[in-house]
Amino acid sequence: MKNLVKLISIATAMIALSFGGLTAVEVKKIHFLIPGGAGGGWDGTARGTGEALTKSGLIESATFENMSGGGGGKAIGYLIENSKSNHGTLMVNSTPIVIRSLTKVFPQNFRDLTLIAGTIGDYAALVVPAGSSYRNFKDLVSAYKKNPESVAIAGGSAPGSMDHLVPAMAFKAAGADPTAVKYLPFDAGGKAMAALLSGEADALSTGFSEAVAMEKAGKVRMIAVTAPERVDAAPNVPTLIEQGYNVTFVNWRGFFAAPDLPSNMRKAYIEILGKMYNTSQWEKVRARNGWVNIYNPGDKFMVFLAQQEKVIGDLMRELGFL
Repeated sequence: MKNLVKLISIATAMIALSFGGLTAVEVKKIHFLIPGGAGGGWDGTARGTGEALTKSGLIESATFENMSGGGGGKAIGYLIENSKSNHGTLMVNSTPIVIRSLTKVFPQNFRDLTLIAGTIGDYAALVVPAGSSYRNFKDLVSAYKKNPESVAIAGGSAPGSMDHLVPAMAFKAAGADPTAVKYLPFDAGGKAMAALLSGEADALSTGFSEAVAMEKAGKVRMIAVTAPERVDAAPNVPTLIEQGYNVTFVNWRGFFAAPDLPSNMRKAYIEILGKMYNTSQWEKVRARNGWVNIYNPGDKFMVFLAQQEKVIGDLMRELGFL
């Protein structure tokens, strides 16, 4: 009997070791799927994350693929339809995945994917050309109240999206009609910035990190940021709050995987992104872009997104977008 118990114990241990070996996953490379064009916030987040992971030695290599179309829906559909062959892929996304599913831009939502982690927060910024006569947001409000059609605002996403919601919220806080915004939608921030610089738009609603780089190049001037207080990456830029408009907003960005991703791979991706925060290479990327560290891994990410879906849905109904 003792020998039988001993044999069962050994067999059980061997099975446990065997399964332990199967569940251990080492991530050596990641393919980043970017649902928009070059120069946008998704592009910068994916490439910045890949830079930090490779330079810190957490992974050996990173590749990047821009797949524009359908307000981000093309990339989401691709990841779902080709799930089994994309276990090595992480798709970057942000608040628009919530907004665009609410507005039925695409039929899927975040629940159709495997949630890995929310990783950063990026404030929004309102930007004008460097030589613009609009010196601050109050100047823009004055022109808008006289004639909303005279103020064209570009954004790197579809109507009713985050880039549209931010100026609508700001004008609403100023006592103006938030539904009258003349919004010019473009595919990603790079094209929207080009429209601003060409004179097609009077102002640009975009991510703070995208605006910082252009302002440093001397091409644009930020007239407002949606942070609760000034951001170290651009200390000269005033907040909407200090200009008298009670508006704050932070856009999360994070990563999603194929819907049938094995749980051990999900765990490995979550762990490697968690380790990234402790590297000097990540801090360099984060500080350069003015990002806020927001780590919502796994199930916490799901809870966060469900809450945001309700808050944004209520806001969009209030503003007339739903």
